[in-house]
Amino acid sequence: MGAYVARRLLLMIPTLFGIMLINFVVIQFAPGGPVEQVIAELTATGAGATERFSGGGADVTGPAAGGGESGYRGAQGLDPQFIAEIERQFGFDKPPVERFMLMLWNYLRFDFGESYFRSASVVELIIQKMPVSISLGLWTTLLAYLVSIPLGVAKAVRDGSRFDIWSSAIVIVGYAIPGFLFAILLRTLFAQGSEFFPFFPLRGLTSSNWEELSLLGKVADYFHHIALPILAMAISGFAVLTLLTKNSFLDQIKLQYVATARAKGLSESRVLYGHVFRNAMLIVIAGFPAAFISILFTGSLLIEVIFSLDGLGLLGYEAVLNRDYPIVFGTLYIFGLIGLLLHLLTDLVYVWVDPRIDFESRES
Repeated sequence: MGAYVARRLLLMIPTLFGIMLINFVVIQFAPGGPVEQVIAELTATGAGATERFSGGGADVTGPAAGGGESGYRGAQGLDPQFIAEIERQFGFDKPPVERFMLMLWNYLRFDFGESYFRSASVVELIIQKMPVSISLGLWTTLLAYLVSIPLGVAKAVRDGSRFDIWSSAIVIVGYAIPGFLFAILLRTLFAQGSEFFPFFPLRGLTSSNWEELSLLGKVADYFHHIALPILAMAISGFAVLTLLTKNSFLDQIKLQYVATARAKGLSESRVLYGHVFRNAMLIVIAGFPAAFISILFTGSLLIEVIFSLDGLGLLGYEAVLNRDYPIVFGTLYIFGLIGLLLHLLTDLVYVWVDPRIDFESRES
């Protein structure tokens, strides 16, 4: 198993390299880079803004689009030397290949640089926003498992019944509804300002007087704020886990050991929860890390925007709009690395919950 883990860790290097290279190349063709945005702002606000920017002088470098000669649109009326200074401060005075290699060298040392427009390091911003996204991802994953596992077991036991058919229809409809549409529906019906049931807060993770509350009051206030976002994110996760649990149970029920246990006179509940449940849950439990990372990194962007939650999704969204490339590439590198590590963790969990799995023998 040690050799398998070592190979997987080594394979992460070219995988990360490919992820960063593809995104870097795509960025080169994206119009409206940070230099163009600064020039457009300066030409719109006049010389005062020019003096203010040139006086800032922070040496901000990073992998961004554009570069090369100072031929930006909207630069008319600005000193070419001043434009060249803007390019130097953003790191655009270097060729794209050199910028890319410098970015990789810095990232290998976990030096992600400074944000172009936020006056803070990328690591600081990620640490500030991480609690919100982790809260959404963790509670959403737990809620999906708590609902999907019992529902999947009940569907397997009643396979082909009316309950199975109707619950399948509800699950599929829920899966077909995008999370952000369900979030808008929840906000319209239940958030403050609604004409129907204005019970839940409209934005934020806690109330303004959170520090003054007791411990129990803080917990209640926290879940009061996060209830609607969690429901909106969990709606699409129910279907996959529910059907996975059902199919896993059905596969186990058809095996010989189940018939043997029933022949010994064991009750149906003892057979299901004493024997079948333990084996059927292996694949569901082992998939927890992958499910968490999927919900955390793919399901929170629009939910954070809709409910005004200042998390990683909103940070990345604003960074893309503002062409804040140190944040874009830094978060991409960190999340890509975390995703690869969690996929490896998923394989290790499979081996832990089911020692019969041997990746070494499979590869050989």
